[in-house]
Amino acid sequence: MQDGRAPRIRNRAPAAIQITAEQLLREAQERQESTFRAPKQRVEDFEELHEYRGRKRKEFEERVRRTRGSIKEWTQYANWEASQNEFDRSRSIFERALDVDPRSVQLWLSYTEMELKSRNVQHARNLFDRAVTLLPRVDQLWYKYVYLEELLQNVPGARQVFERWMQWEPDDKAWQAYIKMEERYDESDRASVIYERWIAVRPDPRVWVKWAKFEEERGKLDKAREVFQTALQFFGDEEEQVEKAQAVFNAFAKMETRLKEYERARVIYKFALSRLPRSKSANLYAAYTKFEKQHGTRSIVESTVLGKRRIQYEDEVSQDGRNYDVWFDYVRLEEGALRTLREEGGTKEEEDAAMERVRDVYERAVAHVPPGQEKRHWRRYIFLWLEYALFEEIETKDYDRARQVYRTVLNLVPHKQFTFAKLWIMAARFEIRQLDLMAARKMLGTAIGMCPKESLFKGYIQLEMDLREFDRVRTLYEKYLEYDPTNSAAWIKYAELETALEDFTRAEAIFELGVSQASLSMPEILWKAYIDFEVDEQGDREKTRSLYERLVVLSGHHKVWISYAEFEGSSIPLPRAMREEEEDEDAEPRVVAGDPELARQVFERGYKDLKVKGLKAERAALLESWKAFEQERGSESDVAKVEGMMPIIGRKQHVDKETGQVVEDWELVFADDEREANPRSFKFLQMAHAWKHSQAKKSGGTGILSGFTPATTSVPESTQNDDVRMEDRREQDDSHSDVASSDGE
Repeated sequence: MQDGRAPRIRNRAPAAIQITAEQLLREAQERQESTFRAPKQRVEDFEELHEYRGRKRKEFEERVRRTRGSIKEWTQYANWEASQNEFDRSRSIFERALDVDPRSVQLWLSYTEMELKSRNVQHARNLFDRAVTLLPRVDQLWYKYVYLEELLQNVPGARQVFERWMQWEPDDKAWQAYIKMEERYDESDRASVIYERWIAVRPDPRVWVKWAKFEEERGKLDKAREVFQTALQFFGDEEEQVEKAQAVFNAFAKMETRLKEYERARVIYKFALSRLPRSKSANLYAAYTKFEKQHGTRSIVESTVLGKRRIQYEDEVSQDGRNYDVWFDYVRLEEGALRTLREEGGTKEEEDAAMERVRDVYERAVAHVPPGQEKRHWRRYIFLWLEYALFEEIETKDYDRARQVYRTVLNLVPHKQFTFAKLWIMAARFEIRQLDLMAARKMLGTAIGMCPKESLFKGYIQLEMDLREFDRVRTLYEKYLEYDPTNSAAWIKYAELETALEDFTRAEAIFELGVSQASLSMPEILWKAYIDFEVDEQGDREKTRSLYERLVVLSGHHKVWISYAEFEGSSIPLPRAMREEEEDEDAEPRVVAGDPELARQVFERGYKDLKVKGLKAERAALLESWKAFEQERGSESDVAKVEGMMPIIGRKQHVDKETGQVVEDWELVFADDEREANPRSFKFLQMAHAWKHSQAKKSGGTGILSGFTPATTSVPESTQNDDVRMEDRREQDDSHSDVASSDGE
């Protein structure tokens, strides 16, 4: 303990007597010191009472002298005098306080409360009279005054107080309180007169509605209608005035609905909606929609819902005219209304009006031309024009108007900066549907001449293909390839056309011309199509072999070598000349078998080529394909030979030049590379492996050396374990080795 360390506890057993938390709290409470309490003073006789009162008055006088403006001190002083039944003194103190601050509402209320507690009602009335005379804008004093008179059952006196109050034109709560007092005493006529005076002072729609509702509740329906009609005459028929009186119209219509006067209510709603713009009558329209859903017919309900949605769309497009998604929804709404009208058998005039509404929406929508000359701003806008043209063609059958729509939008688009192939193609197909083929061809020819585009060529070619104009298709393909000779897909499609037309010489010439191009976008698909053509259509193995030889010279990719080898080992159809000699079409087509030896030679050539280029991952991928080929077509020795060439994954350490730290990398190690680079260490490794293999056979183990792992994929993975193991192919490789094992076997 002397060095400041905590004492060492030797006995950790629990104590015999345990102390609970309750005991601790109780002891803490008992040991707390008691708070100081002032002694109670008892008054035994009048002398002591006079002495006590004198002392308290002296204290209060000192306090009000020091803080003369504190109403709280005056109030406490006066209330203490009242508690001593010294009411004259209390009134004197309150009067002195009122001399200090005559506009203190709290002081007046305390004064009147003191008088009421002492049952001095007349004094309280006099005080309230003085207070409301001095402070007529303080509603609390008026409410207290009225409450006092009504509490004393002096209803005429309370009414007189209200009349004095109403002369000051107070807020709506005061008028409402006056009316409720009259209602409590069943003075409905007086209340109606008060409503009329209230309207004269404050003619708000809310007050008109309350008056009419009051008349309706007491059964004066004619009077309620008269109130509403007077209100509507007061507000007038102008747009701003009708907008202000929406609540009156709504309440008037709801009253007529409650009275089951549905036609009256419908007329009121329509009168108000006809004089208000849609953007300002959303609430009124919602009420009208609800009314029609409950009491209207199906057609009326649908037209009401349509009108409500029109208001919503109009509001949105007024905020942003270039929000084309809203225009699309608006157009679909109007087109749906037109189709519904036709299904229900509307009149000709109604259909024409619906068509005009659709056209009006389309015209307003396309009038909002996108800003700038960027194509991304025009994409949604162009579809508005296309929908417009289709509407005129399909729904209205007005073909001249549809043609005019197409021409207008074609003149509107800045084709020098960008164009829309879909627009040209749809316009051309419209002309074809109108049996004007020359106009369609002229339109597409103009498009290709003005703004050539891949999708334009494709659309024009497909059009001529549908018309079976193959000479024109050939011409279009030639123009297409002149425009973009690097497009491999175009060369393939052109050759497929000639193949379908059984002009194989032209198809072969097209393929040859395509692969001879200096640059192609995707040359591999063109070469593959050319090779597939020679194999499937021509059945010419020599020609295909020459194509593969040319391709491996150009690319040398490992996939090309793999495909070349698989071609040599697989069967292909007979040459076309021999196929044409066969007359039996129902018999299975004969094929020419492949040569596995030639395939192995191609695999070996590819392996050596990739080895020279130093492409280890590609060599591993080629060996995987070679191994799969030998497993399917070769013998066990052939498979073992390929497995002996498979790489293993090894670790290699080197110093990073930037950081100076030793970095460990994974790499593919091939047996032939090790044999050539380190022949002695490779021999030693073979001997060690042979010994390990023999020991494993004796003990029944696997015989796999630690520190190596077989490469099962074409590329090494960084997530391999630290203990890398040698592949089984080294076991077979060592079994063919002429090096003896260390135990003399």
